[in-house]
Amino acid sequence: MDSRTPAQSDSATAALKGICSLQDHFVHELEILAKKQGHSASFQKVSWLREQGKHGGGVRYVAPEDSIFNRGSVNMSQVHYDDLPEKKLGSASALSTIIHPQSPHLPSVHMHISWTEMKGGRGYWRIMADLNPAIERNEDREDFEAALRQFSGSHYGEGTEQGAQYFFIPALNRHRGVSHFYLEGYHTDSFSDDLNFAMTFGKGMIDCYVAILDRALSRKEVIEDDHRKQQRDYHTLYFYQVLTLDRGTTSGLLVHDQNDVGILGSLPSHIDRHLFASWASKTEAPQDELVRSLLDALPSDSICSVDEPLKASLAKVIRKHYREHPQGIDKQAKGKIVPPTVSNHS
Repeated sequence: MDSRTPAQSDSATAALKGICSLQDHFVHELEILAKKQGHSASFQKVSWLREQGKHGGGVRYVAPEDSIFNRGSVNMSQVHYDDLPEKKLGSASALSTIIHPQSPHLPSVHMHISWTEMKGGRGYWRIMADLNPAIERNEDREDFEAALRQFSGSHYGEGTEQGAQYFFIPALNRHRGVSHFYLEGYHTDSFSDDLNFAMTFGKGMIDCYVAILDRALSRKEVIEDDHRKQQRDYHTLYFYQVLTLDRGTTSGLLVHDQNDVGILGSLPSHIDRHLFASWASKTEAPQDELVRSLLDALPSDSICSVDEPLKASLAKVIRKHYREHPQGIDKQAKGKIVPPTVSNHS
């Protein structure tokens, strides 16, 4: 039984309805793709509650691992503080999703669409989409870029500029992904227009990605050992970026500890421990200490399985690091605007 209490404002209600619609649409389309390939298709529904549901919670749909997916999670959440007048934040409603396909020839995707509403009704959107291939294919990148251009309209330039800035990894002098879009603090004078923009963008990018996967699956490309290694190396890069640089992931872990596994649902199934370790010396302080602490939490195997108990351990390592090194937050990824996510919840 779902005992989540929803936020009370009209705008938060409308945002949540739109976000749930996007979640349902994406899960449905991914299940259809898996069925076409003759694989297990049903995503597992997992619910979580913020303070027993009093302040909301969320639902994530987790992809079956014996399918076309390496890892996949389509998350919806809404946290609110309607009963706490001392809180600055009214509510935060979000769709956050990552899909890592099983085949190295299929690109991963990350999307995030959220509405943050302060007490009094003032609010803003965060809108993100990025394509993350292990093996790059120009056709996929061009189609994703074309969809970004189509569905972001006049915001394409700003969004791609901020996206390229946010997903750059200074220590490795490269980006995570090949196509990036990021709008932070987006709002106009019309909530309904902004909601329509966010939902149209989200559905458009979901449909674009599903089409990219469908085309790639139809090619039925042979997977060699080297392809698997390329994928594992890229998944290790993804792991590094998410745990040491991604501001959204870190903020979620610092705000509360009631959805650690869900927040780290973006992590792929396996990483190369030795490759990850090699980046510690390249990482600027104090984040180099975070890399070493994460290494201590990993299994000793050269190829590490990233399961749910490990995710829970990694979340604790990250919280401990920022308690001891709060200045590390300043080393995290950012666009032109740095959202005060953690302080909003205080």
